[in-house]
Amino acid sequence: MPRPDKVCLGAVVGVHGVKGVVRIKSFTAHPADIAAYGAVSDESGGRSFTVSVLGQARGAVLARLSGVADRDAAEALRGLRLYVPRAALPETKEDEFYHADLIGLPVETKEGARLGTVRAVHNFGAGDILELRDDDGRELLLPFSDAVVPGVDIGAGRIVADPPAALLEQRAQAEIKSGGTAARRRRRRGRDRDRGNGGRAGGARGGGPGL
Repeated sequence: MPRPDKVCLGAVVGVHGVKGVVRIKSFTAHPADIAAYGAVSDESGGRSFTVSVLGQARGAVLARLSGVADRDAAEALRGLRLYVPRAALPETKEDEFYHADLIGLPVETKEGARLGTVRAVHNFGAGDILELRDDDGRELLLPFSDAVVPGVDIGAGRIVADPPAALLEQRAQAEIKSGGTAARRRRRRGRDRDRGNGGRAGGARGGGPGL
């Protein structure tokens, strides 16, 4: 599976004041590094911005984006995801992965039973979590640790998991209740916490620019 040529570093989540300052949720290990890899762009590459970090507040980076001069222009960017070319980022180390490399990979048990496909990588404060969805739409959240995810082979496009029986039981119970188908450790410090896609897992397992 080819690696994505762009990595998401963050997303505009709001505005600050009336002079065009935006609030950015940064997916990098160090939030201010949202500006460390050159100009950012939207997913299509049609719009690009230079980021000037002003500070941090309420879990977000306060920044100016080039060409954004007032509150109305800043509001128009709310929800915009910010990308950089993958080539602008440092190479990952052993047992370190960019979240973007994990999205879309199939996950199976050591015995070969399919658990689902990685839809997202989250971090709610206690380490990276892989969000999986199977062919029936059922969700499974896996801690991205060596114990639960002992094998990641980006080249082969495959992740091997050894989930605790309790996790699988919880998913089974949820399906029963719904009446059918439920509609760098370091390796895992996830720098670009993708929370989306950019973070490094492993770094997701976690570290990279949180990446």
